[in-house]
Amino acid sequence: MGGRHEVAFYTEVASAMPAGYVPRCFGSHWDPDTGAWHLLFEDLSESHFVATQWPLPPTLAQCETIVRMRARFQAAWWDDARLGVTVGAWRDASATAQSVKSLEDQYASFADDLGDRLSTKRRDLYARLFDVAPRLSARYHSRRHMTIVQGDAHVWNCFLPRVGGADGAKLFDWDAWRIDVGSDDLAYMMAIHWCPDLRLRFEGHLLDCYHDELVARGVQDYDRTALQEDYRLSVLWHTTTPIWHRAVGIPPVIWWNNLERIHLAVDDLGCRDLLT
Repeated sequence: MGGRHEVAFYTEVASAMPAGYVPRCFGSHWDPDTGAWHLLFEDLSESHFVATQWPLPPTLAQCETIVRMRARFQAAWWDDARLGVTVGAWRDASATAQSVKSLEDQYASFADDLGDRLSTKRRDLYARLFDVAPRLSARYHSRRHMTIVQGDAHVWNCFLPRVGGADGAKLFDWDAWRIDVGSDDLAYMMAIHWCPDLRLRFEGHLLDCYHDELVARGVQDYDRTALQEDYRLSVLWHTTTPIWHRAVGIPPVIWWNNLERIHLAVDDLGCRDLLT
């Protein structure tokens, strides 16, 4: 997106909420004529760090810090009246249908290129997913229990405080932010990036932490079961993420491994049941 969307985050979102969730931005600009852009941030090099070097996952305690900060951020925007009005934009049914059609076109190239490396079982999942996409999209179009998601919400896009508690964490890299279901970020963090052994040990606890934090921050009428169902749906939708990654030129060392992990998560969580 060439920086335009990230500049919009700091002008539309970060400026309209309390400080502390993201790095302080002292200046931002995007030039529509040249595409030139800049962001001027506070220096966090002495006070914060990124937990690990990609692709090594953080510890459970570090993951909990990240998830709790994400919940705090998302709770601050949960069903906020400004969503889609002065902050971000809603997709209508026509835009959703167009997005799905684009994904189908990308998938056709994806499947042709992989050939017999993409199993019949997975081909069937994609065919069914695209077929029932209008029904599955109803969750988004309900515009209920929605918030701002980071989009590129892996664990390496969070600065952790060198000293102090989880309140000091800072989420960064907002070039893919949008209004959506909060669990999309959790599924991207865990189901896309973690192999089954680690995910199955961490996943339930981190979902509990996220939900506890939402409730503590005032989110109402959204129980743990609702989160679980949203998470399963998010995992199912994220089977399309490796397709998009390949389409935009991300190398196979990333999207191929993501493809394997997300389909294993679909199996573990029974996400195919959502297709019937």
